[in-house]
Amino acid sequence: MRLFCLLLAALVVPGSAMLATPAVAADFAIQEESGEHIDVLYKDRVVLRLMTANDTSDDESAQKTYKVYAHVMDPSDPDNQRTLTKGAGSKFTHHRGIFIEFSRANVDGVGGVDTWHMKNGVRQQLGKIAKQEVGDDKATLTVAVDWVKDDRPLLAEERTFVVHKPEKNGAVLIDVMSKITATKGDTVLKGDPEHTGLQYRAHEEVVKNKSAKYLFPEGAKPGNGGTKDMPWAAMTYQAHDNDYYVQHMSHPSLPEGNIYSAYRDYGRFGAYFVKELAKGETATFKVRFYVSPGKFPEDAVKAMNGRYEAYVTEVD
Repeated sequence: MRLFCLLLAALVVPGSAMLATPAVAADFAIQEESGEHIDVLYKDRVVLRLMTANDTSDDESAQKTYKVYAHVMDPSDPDNQRTLTKGAGSKFTHHRGIFIEFSRANVDGVGGVDTWHMKNGVRQQLGKIAKQEVGDDKATLTVAVDWVKDDRPLLAEERTFVVHKPEKNGAVLIDVMSKITATKGDTVLKGDPEHTGLQYRAHEEVVKNKSAKYLFPEGAKPGNGGTKDMPWAAMTYQAHDNDYYVQHMSHPSLPEGNIYSAYRDYGRFGAYFVKELAKGETATFKVRFYVSPGKFPEDAVKAMNGRYEAYVTEVD
């Protein structure tokens, strides 16, 4: 089809009715199922699914849909239905896919707000799709997310996902950028290393098989009293009778002093940071994920150091 389009364009006679080369479909696509999710597809397979439902008709539905988060899909599933990440329910229902939260945020005029456990009327709600671009090598999806408490605005966010062309085995790079604006008043985004930050939660099977194991740069240690501003952490786990591993990369622009939580056997990990914002001020948080089938490869630390260096070179 691509060759046909190029040949057709070459045969157009100047001055004829056909004024432009016919559009060639990109390998990536973005599709929305309104009120449910937004899919990023590569060659007709869903790679990333952003969950956007917001149903407050009853308590159970409200709990299931109180945050916007992203699933990473299983590249080994022929039906393209399985996820590698956890949704609502199971142990710690508030851990869902790729998500960003702060357990002890403080918003002027509102007070303490727990956007990690989503307590006391706190919700994240899809505003709109702000940007979508697709090509053969990557897709970019930006959505506006409203953080509210009892339907009153707390924070405004623009969350961007850049999904890169998957490798032959289905491994994929996913860039996440969260731009949060203090719209209500002066705000402190904070919590603790266990309940704050931009995180990844593995599939719920890991609760039972306790297969999550972690890897760090040489000499580095996670958690309080460990290494601050660690560039990356990685986790391997088992789900759907297969092995997978994830590298979480923290961009150097994250607030200094950030701390990785990366030791839970049920498979939740990410970097904790604190940021103070004056009313109207915006902060940007950047993280890259590499999600791959298989166990950690040989020379894994060397490979992950190289992948991190590529990240900081490619993304300002």
